Amino acid sequence: MAAQEAEQHKVAVAVAGASGRMGQMLIEAIRASGDCQLAGALDIAASPAIGNDAAAFLGVASGVPVSADLRSGLQAAKVLIDFTRPEGTLAHLKACRELGVNAVIGTTGLSDADKRQVADAARDIAIVMAPNMSVGVNVTLKLLEMAARSLSTGYDIEIIEAHHRHKVDAPSGTALKMGEVIAQALGRDLKDCAVYAREGVTGERDPSTIGFSAIRGGDIIGDHTVLFAGTGERIEISHKASSRASYAQGSLHAVRFLAGKKTGLFDMFDVLGLR
Repeated sequence: MAAQEAEQHKVAVAVAGASGRMGQMLIEAIRASGDCQLAGALDIAASPAIGNDAAAFLGVASGVPVSADLRSGLQAAKVLIDFTRPEGTLAHLKACRELGVNAVIGTTGLSDADKRQVADAARDIAIVMAPNMSVGVNVTLKLLEMAARSLSTGYDIEIIEAHHRHKVDAPSGTALKMGEVIAQALGRDLKDCAVYAREGVTGERDPSTIGFSAIRGGDIIGDHTVLFAGTGERIEISHKASSRASYAQGSLHAVRFLAGKKTGLFDMFDVLGLR
């Protein structure tokens, strides 16, 4: 009886992109947690995992099949965790809004129009959206905010990121978020001061700009370094991920944060109390 009551008090979580590397990491983290349970597993109709048990890759049975049907995959869930592609995320979000399912969104590459759709959905459900769910990355963002204010003059700012060969967007969502945090701390708009490419005779560097460099190769999970280069010194603030486990654990922090919330759009600074 006590075990049944404990199960009833767990947060029911659905995972989008269930057969992908991040989806599997999320499923493993949910199963290992003491306060969450897997309630749904979604994937595209062409996935060979459709119909299979979502935890089969772990060699155990969860009783939750991987499904391409949004409604059946979400019907028992309180929260959806989504790390897919923008078009998939928006479709999932529409279903979440209709069914009253909260969402944790880690998808990157969202356009401004996509983000407006997310914000509109937050009028009806509660959403945590962040380009990186890692606790360490978000603490790094706070450090960058502090550094930018202290190094506001006399330092050139460059953001260098590296990811695996399969990543389809550049710069990474995390790198862009780093740029946004720094620009805001400096009283600038990233749209006006970002430099995303340099080639040929570029002229001298504009000191008001924030530069971005993207590296793609191998199986790099995610490396981010912000360089503050001054005269006679340079400061580097880095975060390097060796596993996607940190993203999964951060996502579960977000799931817990949403417990009891009905509406609103939040980010990991809200989740971690870094405001």
